Amino acid sequence: MTYLTKEESAAVLKDFDVPPESLTATRVHARVTAPPSRARLPLVLMSPGFSFPRATLTSLAEDLASRGYLVAAVEHTYESVATTFPDGRTTTCLACVRGQDGEKVAQGRVADLRFVLDQLLRRGLVDRSRIAVVGHSMGGNSAAHAMLADPRVKAGANLDGTFQPVVPKLDKPFLMVGSPRHVPDGGDTTWPRSWANMTGWKRWITVAGADHSSFVDYAVLRPQLGLPAPELDGARALRITRAYLAAFLDTHLRGRDEPLLDGPSKAYPEVRFWK
Repeated sequence: MTYLTKEESAAVLKDFDVPPESLTATRVHARVTAPPSRARLPLVLMSPGFSFPRATLTSLAEDLASRGYLVAAVEHTYESVATTFPDGRTTTCLACVRGQDGEKVAQGRVADLRFVLDQLLRRGLVDRSRIAVVGHSMGGNSAAHAMLADPRVKAGANLDGTFQPVVPKLDKPFLMVGSPRHVPDGGDTTWPRSWANMTGWKRWITVAGADHSSFVDYAVLRPQLGLPAPELDGARALRITRAYLAAFLDTHLRGRDEPLLDGPSKAYPEVRFWK
């Protein structure tokens, strides 16, 4: 299975002094022809950051799939820097213009997520009582608003995304995972304002040494390409993200007791809980 096509890789790397095809050689642990399970599985819809291809969620999606989840990463065409279709045609990011309305983008993404969910439910593969939406950046913002718009979505998670608009009352389980910018008195005021409106189960954690892209594949790809990287090692950042995301989903889609979500852990000293 190809991680990114040549055209997609070139679009992602266009502003960096590295060979444009570098990301085409990225290895994945998935294959196109894998047969679907006959059992109805809990579903995790995934939405990437604004301009990010869905491929950047691969490290998280593969981990969740290995744990028995059905995972669907959505490519938001014309928002991703490049999307190559089966016929070879590649679209670009028409939405990448200065002053783009984040609330409008979120509305479009919610429509995308609900459409994909409709299509998957027709296939008979999904346990309708166990559906979550997880996203990075704009995708995380969209996860919250998808929960508000669609009663079929039972839980959601935001990986370092600003809420646009601030989330009104939300009584479903929600996980917020952020870089040090996302602390109660940090630069993003939409987090504490949205947090105050969440009346259901909720957790807000930050990861020391992380930056905005530490929660997706770029965490490990940047150092390999010689690009600037944050203080926290990329593999470590993804290990933390996978652990907390899986614990959250296992709690709310499988009814398991996950002590990792109860507070600080010796295994992950980088993680801080906020109230």
